[in-house]
Amino acid sequence: MTPGKNALHDLLPAELRRSWVVDGTCPDLDLYSLFRARQIADLHRTAVLDAKGKLCYTALDRKVRCLATGLRNLGIRPGDVVGVQLPNNRDAVIADLAIAALGAVALPFPVGRGSLEAECLLRRAEAVAVIASIEHRGSRHAADLHTLSTALPSLAHVIASGPATAPEGTIPLSQLMRSDPGGFVPARPDPESAARILVSSGSEAEPKMVAYSHNALAGGRGNFLASLIPDRTPPRCLFLVPLSTAFGSNGTAVTLARHGGTLVLLDHFTPEAALAAVREHEPTHILGVPTMVRMMLDRLREAGDKLPSPTALVLGGAPLDETTAAAAAEAFGCPVVNLYGSADGVNCHTGLDNTTPPTDSYGVVAGRPDARVAEIRITDPQTLEALPEGRVGEIVARGPMTPLCYVGDPGLDARYRTADGWVRTGDLGFLDEDGCLHVVGRLKDIVIRGGANVSPAEVERELISHPLVRDVVCVGVPDRLMGERLAACVVPRSGDGPTLESLCEHLTRRGLEQRKHPEHLLVVEELPLTPAGKPDRAALRARVAESAHPAPTTARLAQAG
Repeated sequence: MTPGKNALHDLLPAELRRSWVVDGTCPDLDLYSLFRARQIADLHRTAVLDAKGKLCYTALDRKVRCLATGLRNLGIRPGDVVGVQLPNNRDAVIADLAIAALGAVALPFPVGRGSLEAECLLRRAEAVAVIASIEHRGSRHAADLHTLSTALPSLAHVIASGPATAPEGTIPLSQLMRSDPGGFVPARPDPESAARILVSSGSEAEPKMVAYSHNALAGGRGNFLASLIPDRTPPRCLFLVPLSTAFGSNGTAVTLARHGGTLVLLDHFTPEAALAAVREHEPTHILGVPTMVRMMLDRLREAGDKLPSPTALVLGGAPLDETTAAAAAEAFGCPVVNLYGSADGVNCHTGLDNTTPPTDSYGVVAGRPDARVAEIRITDPQTLEALPEGRVGEIVARGPMTPLCYVGDPGLDARYRTADGWVRTGDLGFLDEDGCLHVVGRLKDIVIRGGANVSPAEVERELISHPLVRDVVCVGVPDRLMGERLAACVVPRSGDGPTLESLCEHLTRRGLEQRKHPEHLLVVEELPLTPAGKPDRAALRARVAESAHPAPTTARLAQAG
């Protein structure tokens, strides 16, 4: 019994889903049918630009049909879950669309994630096959997953992608791509059925998996991108984030299938490669996380040249600060869009009306919710009753992009979904009199120092304005006396960098009380990133614990205590 066939139930009322089809909010077509219509409408439009060059819609469609035929010959059927662990390249796009054409369910997760996490995902989703890289930046995912397959009774096939020799026991992707697609007839799955499982690490011990329908992806998430395309021209989107992340799900399903655009892909992010792609391909939309853009801005200052201006620079996945937003707007010559969203089904952004997104006393605002994407309410965290405007409470969301359910963990449904389908985000915020969402912090993401709560995001927001700080992440580290203490992990603008004392003096000038000041400083050349492209807080905690920086002095402990 696979989740795609029996266990992926919809927690939203069917009549609500149907209302979004009736009013045109959702297209009521499966992803492959949408893509096929785009291909027929413009046969030779470029679909993908990657390290191999250009791939047009017609050539892409033929490759999709070849792979779909090969997968069907292996026994992949509608509702089956197929894992995908590939870098950002055409193979990832082909796999996405081929799985959709079969009516199967894609489970993408980023390259670089270890075999233990991959085993957890594939086991809980009861995946019947997985497509993985033979080799990517030192990782040999196909071989590792084949080794794991003996402990995964549902996993029948490991398919190896890449130019090197496929490991013994795996099936070369190139072999499946040679299948004859002449007799292939695509499935026509219910647009309200599962198409993709998004992975969110969140705050759980194991990664959360969230099932999305065709309509939730192409409709709800598609409407998000549509709001950033003012002239309805098919977009050219440079994805700095992996397509296998929730943010990256705006790639194949949205940019291609919904909007008929072009994907500009880097198989691995570096600031140099990203800037080269902007100069060469002149994307209309650049999608990344603030840390990536700060790295790019640093290289731009060194180069001293101008970039072609896109329509929008869309930044999500981590809080955006005023300093980065202003510098990015000037360097890229376009509106900077702050995107507040998650794999769990929340989306809100600041749009194209402002060059830099508006701010409040908490920093950059989240923007005005769009009911065609996700309606947002503020509720009491205990009673879940709606709160009036201006009151701080838990942010909950429900709308066309709301996922079906969590996968392989009914406890998450009970914890994060209400009886009428609203998604609990665990974030705190409020709606002002103009309906704009302001995010204040997280219910869980706090450092508890001597019984007092400290928000790392609040401290980061102030530290990023320090003239010697290019980037910063604050993490809690265990402490025998106080329980936890705050550490600032800083990327300096110059070789010297700030001292802990200068950071604290800066925070005092910014009005931050002393109990919230960091007590450890770790200086790093670059912030480590997770496979999803976000700052790796766990790695930074480990580095702080191992660092040779001395513990806070007795005098400082006395002052801070």
